[in-house]
Amino acid sequence: MRKKWIGIVAVIVLVVAAGAVGIGAAGWFTPGTDTVDRSQPAVLQAVRDLSEYHAAAGDYQVVVDIEKDVKYVPAEIAGERTLFVAAGSVDAFVDFRGLADNALTVDQQAKTVQVRLPKAQLSKPNLDNERSYLYRQDRGLFDQLSALVSAPQDQREFYVAAEQRISEAAQKSGLTQRAEKNTLAMLTGMFTALGYRVVQAPQP
Repeated sequence: MRKKWIGIVAVIVLVVAAGAVGIGAAGWFTPGTDTVDRSQPAVLQAVRDLSEYHAAAGDYQVVVDIEKDVKYVPAEIAGERTLFVAAGSVDAFVDFRGLADNALTVDQQAKTVQVRLPKAQLSKPNLDNERSYLYRQDRGLFDQLSALVSAPQDQREFYVAAEQRISEAAQKSGLTQRAEKNTLAMLTGMFTALGYRVVQAPQP
């Protein structure tokens, strides 16, 4: 009987030892993961001539706070609130394609140039993906369970809302006025080098 128990114990020890060796070997010889980028090279689709003078730029940051409530249901059960931090920039530019025929009036005798600039415009906000991120998201129990079996949430809604907030901030920050001033300064320097004095005409 004693020999039988010794034999059983020996078998168990061998099995455990073999398992330990197998685990150790698997951990030791597990091959690393290589990342292969098989993306195709970029293809040029169009070339455009630029006639815009980008004279000013503003950097902005906004926290988008979007809450979705379910009527008559506590937030702990259903609903969602998301805080999304977005950072981006907006350019203010003067489009020289909008220059009128009388945009530049040169007086050779007085050595003056009268400049009529079109109003500056704002570009579409350019969000910085590296500085834009989902800060916090609180979900009710029902939404948490749904998220486990559904596709990952599309974040375009937050990016669109962030672009709108940044665009509104740019419109109120005096960026276009700064761009018009900088554009006039650029033209003044250019004509001064040619021996002319610049006189700005009122905008239409």
